[in-house]
Formats: sequence, structure tokens, C-alpha cells
Amino acid sequence: MRVLGIETSCDETAASVVALDGDAAPEILSNVVLSQIEEHAAFGGVVPEIAARAHVEALDGIVEAALADSSVSLDEIDAIAATAGPGLVGGLIVGLMTAKAIAAAANKPLIAINHLEGHALTARLTDGLDFPYLLLLVSGGHTQIVAVRGVGDYQRWATTIDDALGEAFDKTAKMLGLPYPGGPNVEKAAAGGDARRFAFPRPMKGSAQPDFSFSGLKTAVRQAATAIVPLSDRDVADICASFQAAVADALGDRVARALTRFRQEFPDAKQPALVVAGGVAANRTIKATLETLCADAGFAFIAPPQKLCTDNAAMIAWAGIERLRAGIAGENTADFVPRSRWPLDSISTPLVGSGRRGAKA
Repeated sequence: MRVLGIETSCDETAASVVALDGDAAPEILSNVVLSQIEEHAAFGGVVPEIAARAHVEALDGIVEAALADSSVSLDEIDAIAATAGPGLVGGLIVGLMTAKAIAAAANKPLIAINHLEGHALTARLTDGLDFPYLLLLVSGGHTQIVAVRGVGDYQRWATTIDDALGEAFDKTAKMLGLPYPGGPNVEKAAAGGDARRFAFPRPMKGSAQPDFSFSGLKTAVRQAATAIVPLSDRDVADICASFQAAVADALGDRVARALTRFRQEFPDAKQPALVVAGGVAANRTIKATLETLCADAGFAFIAPPQKLCTDNAAMIAWAGIERLRAGIAGENTADFVPRSRWPLDSISTPLVGSGRRGAKA
């Protein structure tokens, strides 16, 4: 079984071929990713119109490169899987329409994939993890805890009621004059800072509500920075270190609640596991906090390789394989319309603060 995956939900243009042969381990035959960081750096964030145009210009070549790298011809591909949401709608249109055209021309099935499902199932591609397990998704657009019970069977236990964590990192970096993307630059600055200098709040810590909130923490950072302008390099480093410590502490508190709930709801799970995915999962302070938490709770800690934690097409191709072999690839996917918002768990109710249309995901 060989599936071509296409991913264009934000600012990476990506294509990949993933293969599965019987009971053998899955194999990533190619995984081509073109980042648009340079195009968006001057604006301090992703500009949707620029992203969509960049996808249009690059995607055909990226698909050709993925097929060439895999040494698999289009005739040998069994299906085309493409991200259909959630994400920036302009980029989604480019990727999904390209996938529809390829599928129609080559007479191949088309599978519309939820981007979050790609993240949710990556640990099964890299580590052969069995269901059920717990997923912490921390990225620029999403901060969620999801119980992954099976292919197409997800239950969202927590989400952010305001900013996603990656968004909070980017906005903090911008306030402090650090370059885009914010996450790695905040972490770099924090390495030389004093995390005890600023007593930033730990949003939602101790709350019975399981969700996340980062807007208040972001405001506290702005107030602290404004009070001591002009900022020295030492000030920036200390603010970043204090911000990062607050984030890790708040995440640890929220995840600890979820680990306890997982034990209660899945008492027969032989090896309970926490999977961490998304770009923010690369942060070493956050990762160390979660690793310690999992070790104390008797959970396996799984973080796929960084290139498969950030947006990529291998996870989309793999989600297509998972759906094909589970017999739930979907119907009438040629008519599928891109969705800027597409929750993994359709029964979760919108949160206060998430707007009339519900949470971002």
C-alpha cells in the first residue's frame, strides 16, 4: 500500500510517499518540505495571501520531487491523501484542488485528511504505538489534549480558551524584538536568563476546568517589558526564561490532570503513553517537564522526530493509509470542501471565549 500525501495548511508546502507492506513496519519513502519562513519573517507571522501564492508556485514541483525521491511512479500509488482542514483556507484550497486533479487524472482514490488526525496518528508511524493513548498537541494554531482511541475515534479533553501556545511564543518574541519564528528564538534567549526574576502567572493551574489559557500570561509579559524599557539583552533573557518556566509549569499541571483521567478511563491500557506533537514540542524545557511527569506517573513519553512533529506530508500520507486499512476512507471525497475549522472531536462543545464558530480547531 503506497499513498501520496499533500500538506498545505499553513506555511509549509509538503509532499510525501509512505508505504506499508503487510505486517512490516511502515516506511517513509520520501518527505519533501519547503518552508516559507523567509517570506513571512518581515511581517512577524504568517500572511495567508502570501502563503497561498507560495503554495501555488511550489506545490507541483514538490509533488514531482516526492515521487522522484520515492522511486515510485504515480501509477504505483494506491491513493492520494491531502490535508483538507483545519488551516488557512487559501492554502487548503491549493493542496486539496491539486490532490483532486491528480486523483482524477490518475484514476486514484482521494482521501481528505484532518490535519490534526495526521498529528494524532504520527506516533503509530514512528513507534508502532497501540491504541489508546494520550496526545498533547502544541503548535502555532492548536493546544489540545486528545484521547486517541482509534482511527477516526478521538475525544478532546482540553483545548485553549484563547491563544494557542505557539501563538503565545510568537507574540512574546515580537514584543521583545526577537525575530520570527518566536518559539526557537525565545528558547535561545531563555538559555541565558534567570527564570526566577519575573513571577509570571501560571494560567489555569489548579483549576477544575481542564483547558489552557495563555492570553493573561502574554499580557503579564507585555506589562513587565513595558515597565523596564528600554530592554537590555539581560532583561530580554530573563523575561524569556521566566515566560518559558511559567508555560512549562502550566502545561505540566494540565497534563497531570489528563494522565490521571486516562488511568481512570482506560484501566486496561497495558502501556499508557503520552504523545507530544507540534512545533512547540521541540522546546527542551517543556519536553523535560513532561518527561519527568510521565516517568513519575508510569507513562511512556513519545515525541516523534522533530521533522515529523512540525507540519509535514508524511503524517498526512500515513493517516490516509490508516483510513484505507480501517475501511473509513470516506465517501464522495472528490466533492469535499476545505474547512478552515474542523474539530477532531465533533461532539465537543464550544468554549467561552472561542467565538461563535467554536474553537479554532
